[in-house]
Amino acid sequence: MKSSPEAYIICTTPRSGSTLLCKLLAATGISGEPDSLFHRPSLAAWCGAYGLEAQSYPSTPALLEALFDAAIAKGSKGGIFGLRLQRQSVDFFMEQLAILVSGETTEKARIERAFGPTLFIHLTRANKLDQAISYVKANQTGLWHRNADGSELERTAPPKPPVYDAEAITNHINRFRQTDAAWRAWFTREAVTPLTLQYNDLAATPSAILATVLKALKLEPSCADTVEPLVAKLADATNEEWALRYRQEHKD
Repeated sequence: MKSSPEAYIICTTPRSGSTLLCKLLAATGISGEPDSLFHRPSLAAWCGAYGLEAQSYPSTPALLEALFDAAIAKGSKGGIFGLRLQRQSVDFFMEQLAILVSGETTEKARIERAFGPTLFIHLTRANKLDQAISYVKANQTGLWHRNADGSELERTAPPKPPVYDAEAITNHINRFRQTDAAWRAWFTREAVTPLTLQYNDLAATPSAILATVLKALKLEPSCADTVEPLVAKLADATNEEWALRYRQEHKD
């Protein structure tokens, strides 16, 4: 990259450690406030997230300019803008970006017109069985993340006990394989060489991975030394039991 990045996009899929990475980056105070700032595929949802009224703007491009300005303000810190982009959010995001940014023929060029020179980070999880189990279990129990002290960080439904569901696990294994392949195809099409990070490395050595990202952003890597992980791992004996059972049932 010829110039220092002014932005980065964490290109990922659910249950790949993106919440941990976002919290680490935000905690440095110099590397943005990354989040899923364009998560739901709906202008109404975007307006709701930023407290904007669509009817207050004379055109869709004017509304999109206000929405992107609001997102950039929310996701910026230390002169860097951070964005988490789940694969299921990409198509709608790119459609709106094409309306906002004219005169560019590639999605990468539109992104950099909107956000400045951008580092693309591909955060992925090699073990798709563990990823699928994590997703199915979180979806069933309603608990998606815990803080480092064990308290709940994100819950979307009242507590329910998890129930082993081989069909759901298989469906999500296939889903996560497809979304990873879609990200790789996008990188190839847009001539992007991403910084690729693995979930297992992030979970095992979060400070080292944070330092790697800071270095890629041309920021001081030693800032990672004082940052403590703010998100606890949710996997427990149930995850291990489900993984063992699933492998025994799908030996062929």
